Amino acid sequence: MRWMRCEHEGRPRLGLVEGDAVLLHDGGLFGPPQPTGQRLALEGLQWLPPCEPGQIVGLWNNFRAAAAKNGWAEPAEPLYFLKSPAAASGHGARVPAAAPEVGRVAFEGELAIVIGRAAHRLSRDEAAGAIFGYTLANDYTAMELLNRDASFAQWARAKSLPGFANLGPWIDTGFDPAAATLRTRVGGRERQNYPLDDMFFAPAELVWRISQDLLLRPGDVILCGTSLGVLPLKPGTEVEVEVEGLGLLRSTYG
Repeated sequence: MRWMRCEHEGRPRLGLVEGDAVLLHDGGLFGPPQPTGQRLALEGLQWLPPCEPGQIVGLWNNFRAAAAKNGWAEPAEPLYFLKSPAAASGHGARVPAAAPEVGRVAFEGELAIVIGRAAHRLSRDEAAGAIFGYTLANDYTAMELLNRDASFAQWARAKSLPGFANLGPWIDTGFDPAAATLRTRVGGRERQNYPLDDMFFAPAELVWRISQDLLLRPGDVILCGTSLGVLPLKPGTEVEVEVEGLGLLRSTYG
């Protein structure tokens, strides 16, 4: 199933995607949702982030190819940061350009895990069962702000400007990322093309390991990290993140 959220008649609505239409539901994604019988065309909808995360966890150095090119050592455990949930934006969003003093902003096309149940100190065998589904992400990053102060890396600040957690278009509950490839196009030009099985820590292992530290709740999102091809953006640039079988996420920076 593919679950999405949109704004309709002035309020957020939950929907189940069927072809080029969405079936609206009442209640929350983990409520469980109740069908209303109302059907809308996907075209022209104002998309919202497909869930309302209490936490957005982002991974650094989780892909072998990027580590090899940059001379990074293989991590012994997931290296992660927290990104403000208030930075979430949906498919088709226009992400506000950062103030000039912030410096350059980069795109990062990523796979994202959506948590489906409360999870803390899971066993390895329990981790996959805590995954509700997958969506796509563009983990916008203020590159220069991140390390502006040599004494303190500003991960949360550099990752959490308005719209910088671009998610969508929907959550696919049946998608298997094992053999998939992620592509990112910037202004129509392909900039990233990498296999998702190049991760040091695959999705279920990420959930298992991160749950040893954090209490994960339904709707929380884990960004699996990115690989080669990250570059700064100019205002007005459209970015598309796509995984065949999962979907396409589009946003415009600035």
